[in-house]
Amino acid sequence: MKTADLIEYQAGSVVSRALIKKPKGTVTAFAFDAGEGLSEHTAPFDALVFVVDGEAEITVAGETHRVQAGEMVELPAGRPHALKAIQRFKMVLVMIRE
Repeated sequence: MKTADLIEYQAGSVVSRALIKKPKGTVTAFAFDAGEGLSEHTAPFDALVFVVDGEAEITVAGETHRVQAGEMVELPAGRPHALKAIQRFKMVLVMIRE
């Protein structure tokens, strides 16, 4: 199975699917329709975003990264971050809990 096939787009929505959920961490696939996103927030754990399809802007502590398939962004614990899909966008989020 291709990574981009783990989850399907839905019009006007953000869709998520937990792939692994363990006490030490999670792996979650997300699909964002164009223009959808996540408002600024913080998380208590470090995370990595792996972009598998489309294009998005991910802002981490005020610095904006325009990312596309094949790229990744680190989301350090306790630092504010937000995301907006420039076009339909899929990612896999790996969160490591200490």
